[in-house]
Amino acid sequence: MRFSEDAFDALKLGDSAEITRSLGDPSGAPTVLSVASEADSEGDAAHLVAQSAWLTALVLEVIDAQLPGPGARLKGYRLDFEGSSAFSEPVTARVTLCEKIAEPREIVLDCFCFGQAGQTLAKGRARVIAPTRKSRKQPVASSPSTHEEGARYRELITAAKKLPPIRTAVVHPCDEASLLGALEAGQEGLIVPILVGPEQKIRAAAEAAGCRLDGVELVSAPHSHAAAERAAALAREGRVEALMKGALHTDELMAAVLDTAMGLRTERRMSHVFAIDAPNYPKPLFISDAAINIYPDLETKRDIVQNAIDLARALMIDPPKVAILSAVETVTPKIPSTVDAAALCKMADRGQITGGILDGPLAFDNAVSREAARAKGIYSSVAGDADILIAPDLEAGNMLAKQLVYLADAGIAGLVLGARVPIMLTSRADGVLSRLASAALAQIFAHWRSRGGWRKIEKKAEAQ
Repeated sequence: MRFSEDAFDALKLGDSAEITRSLGDPSGAPTVLSVASEADSEGDAAHLVAQSAWLTALVLEVIDAQLPGPGARLKGYRLDFEGSSAFSEPVTARVTLCEKIAEPREIVLDCFCFGQAGQTLAKGRARVIAPTRKSRKQPVASSPSTHEEGARYRELITAAKKLPPIRTAVVHPCDEASLLGALEAGQEGLIVPILVGPEQKIRAAAEAAGCRLDGVELVSAPHSHAAAERAAALAREGRVEALMKGALHTDELMAAVLDTAMGLRTERRMSHVFAIDAPNYPKPLFISDAAINIYPDLETKRDIVQNAIDLARALMIDPPKVAILSAVETVTPKIPSTVDAAALCKMADRGQITGGILDGPLAFDNAVSREAARAKGIYSSVAGDADILIAPDLEAGNMLAKQLVYLADAGIAGLVLGARVPIMLTSRADGVLSRLASAALAQIFAHWRSRGGWRKIEKKAEAQ
C-alpha cells in the first residue's frame, strides 16, 4: 500500500492521453448501435447525433480514466463537432493539458477527436479539478464484474486478518445464531468477543449449539436492556472497540447507544451503511441509510454521506464516488429529495462533506449504468460508476438493499457509524459469511479511525 505524489503537482503542461475505438465498440463508453444503425449514411442526422454522443463519451472517459484520472471532478466542457466518419471507422479521442490553475487546483484540457484519416471530428476544452492524489493501492475486495457469490466478502475477511483483532462487546448473545457468529468471528481472528448478557442463557445457547466457552470473557447482565447498557458502558470506558448485536431488538441496543447521558454519541449523526456484494456489479457497493434514520433532513443526510465515505476510504476506496439517489435526475421542488441531492453536492464543493466525489440527483439506473446515464446525457465520473448509493429515506434504502439480496443474489453486511465505536447490527436472517464480513468491516474501520486513516498507517509502516 503506497501513495504516489500529489496528483496536481505531478501534472505537467503538455501531458496527453488518448484512446481509440470504433463507433460501435461496446467496451468503455456506451454503444450507440441502436441509433447509428438507423442512419442511411454517415451524414444522416441520426448518425450525427449518435456520433456526437459517442465522441463526448470518449473524451470524458479519457479524462475520468487517464488524465487526470480517477478522482477528477469535471467542472465543465464544450465540444464543437466539425466532421463525420464512417460507422466502422476507428476514432481517437485525445486530451492535452494546456493550463494549470493553482487555486482551486484546476486544469484546462484541449480535447480533440480524429477520424482514421486524421480529419478533425470534434474539438473543444474541458475544465477539471484534479484529484487530491493518485494511488496505486488496490481497493479491498475489488473482484471482476461477475464473480462467485460471496467472493468479495472472503477477500475482505482475508484482508482483515492481517490486522489485530478488536475487542468487541457481543450484546445478549442468547441464541445459537448470534453466539456462533461471534465465536466464529473470534476464531477467524477478527474480534475478541466479550459476551454480555444473562450468563445462564448464554451457556444454555452454547450447550445447544455444541460449542465451548473456554477462555471467552462473560460479563453478566440480567436481561437484554441491561446488556445493552453494560455494553455501551464498556465502549464508553474504552474497554471494547466495537459492539455486536445479539438476540435483542435493534431498538433496545440503539436506545442504550443513543442515551444522552450514558450513550456513545459524537458530534456526528449515527447512520447505517450496508456493504453489498452484488455478483453482477463490478466493485463493492455501499447503501445508506437503510436502518437508522427514517426520514432524514438535509443536515442528517450530510452525516449519512460522510459516514459512508469514511467507511469506503477505510477500505481503500479513495476517493469514493457517491450517487445521491432520487426518482429522477433533474432538480424539481415537487420531489424534495432532488433538492436535497443538489444541496449535498454543493456542500461537498464548499468542504462541508469531504473525501468523496458527489453527484445527484441520480435515478438508480443512472447511478449504476454508464449506458443509462449517457442515454440521458448525464456525464460525470459518478454516473454509472457509483461506489456509494445514498437513499432518500430509510424505506427506499431498506427496500433497495433487500431487493438486491433476494432478487440479485447479493450478500449483505454492514455497520452503524457515527458513534464512538462501530456497531454490527447482525440479523437473525444473516448467514455466517455476512456476520464475518460485518466483523471484518468493523475491524478494518476501527483500526483506520484509531490510526488516523491509511496515510498515517502507511507512514508508520515506512518509518519501521
